Amino acid sequence: MFNKRLVDCRLVISVVYFLFSFLLPSVSVMAATANHSLPEPVTDEEYRQHSDEKIKLGQLLFFDKELSGNRNISCATCHSPVIATVDGLSVNIGTGGQGLGVLRNAGNFPSTVNDPQSRGIRNMTPLFNLGHQSFTTLFWDGRVQVDETIPQGFLTPAGDILPFGFDSPLAALSIFAQTDIQEMTGQPGTNELADASLIAPHEPVWEGIMNRLRAAPEYVDLFTEAFDDIDHDPARMSIVHLGNALGAFQDVAFRADNSPFDRYLRGDSHAMSQNAKRGMRLFYGRAGCSSCHSGVFQTDHDFHAIGVPQVGPGFGDGESGLEDFGREGVTGEIHDRYKFRTPSLRNVFLTGPWGHDGFFNSLELMIRHHLDPLNSLFNADPTQLVLPSRPDLDAVDLLAFNNNEITAAIAQAIEIETPKNFSDKNIKYLLDFLQALTDPSAQDLRKSVPNRVPTDLPLAEIR
Repeated sequence: MFNKRLVDCRLVISVVYFLFSFLLPSVSVMAATANHSLPEPVTDEEYRQHSDEKIKLGQLLFFDKELSGNRNISCATCHSPVIATVDGLSVNIGTGGQGLGVLRNAGNFPSTVNDPQSRGIRNMTPLFNLGHQSFTTLFWDGRVQVDETIPQGFLTPAGDILPFGFDSPLAALSIFAQTDIQEMTGQPGTNELADASLIAPHEPVWEGIMNRLRAAPEYVDLFTEAFDDIDHDPARMSIVHLGNALGAFQDVAFRADNSPFDRYLRGDSHAMSQNAKRGMRLFYGRAGCSSCHSGVFQTDHDFHAIGVPQVGPGFGDGESGLEDFGREGVTGEIHDRYKFRTPSLRNVFLTGPWGHDGFFNSLELMIRHHLDPLNSLFNADPTQLVLPSRPDLDAVDLLAFNNNEITAAIAQAIEIETPKNFSDKNIKYLLDFLQALTDPSAQDLRKSVPNRVPTDLPLAEIR
């Protein structure tokens, strides 16, 4: 009798131990996040909705090189669906480069007028979830954003000449790469759009683009199907229509809110691994990540100085002409110097390199930088940069990085005051959580690529 009771007790203890071991991680996660509440899951109603016709037109425009001066680059070249809407480079190689992503070269050396005369300024930002209503501020420095004090409704580089009628900040943003000499316009003397930029930086180029599209009967039909006010009259086609179509396509094609984390927020307690949950507990707890990477898309849409080393040509700020002052370039406020917009972390595992200038080619190093930015800044390794080599461009890449005064000024601006000492295991947990922010659909965006474009220009990059 005694032995039977002993066996029964052992059985009960074993069952309790099993249940305790199984439930403990979930209980720990819930307890640890109790004081750091998780965001609410997103809903369909929070995204902009568009007609199929507008989305189709935007898709074709997104992939059509007709929008570039020399017809050799499209929006999709640098925001490639093959590379999770980025290009895999620290900073981009625009018009004149050849190839796609990390295989893209920097053109010829010695360069000709058709080659890029410089690298891009900043790291290519991904396009995920920009159709959600929370994304009202765009670009690393926020130079495109909703602003109700402006008649057109948006702050943009065009100022008061921005046309009226854009549906969203993304629609307004989508008409500016075409006016950038390095990105899409090309050098004056090589095409009519670049020559038009000598008259004024925006309006003449936009009109030149629309003249090209007006001359394509298929585009006239597509614009008419997408917008009621055109009625097969090419003269009514405007850069606003183009921006709204491009915005509509990106809103829909790059929505990504079905990650394990999303499913967890919607009630599926088994959507994330236990290690990802441990990482979530750290992210929303003592790691302090959520103080800036807040909200359902892990961004507060604000600007912070975190001490990422400066490489590349930057915006040419300061006396040296080598720096990138970030948000200060928009606001004119010195307290905004070296501040950059907090990026969303959705699909962050897919969108490296990381940092406003793509300095970090490892997400782990990006995490370690956040934990101890001062030490990371002064011990930064520039060999990790992903920059297609060309001697004249290489000569500029590290001028700011090697300037002690610039590095000291960046260090002085860092907002993260206290370094955090995290074990390798805890950093691995954070990485597990960041991986749980990946929507499986973002790993295969082939369906967003059309079979052809109305101008019949090649979709593929030509070497």
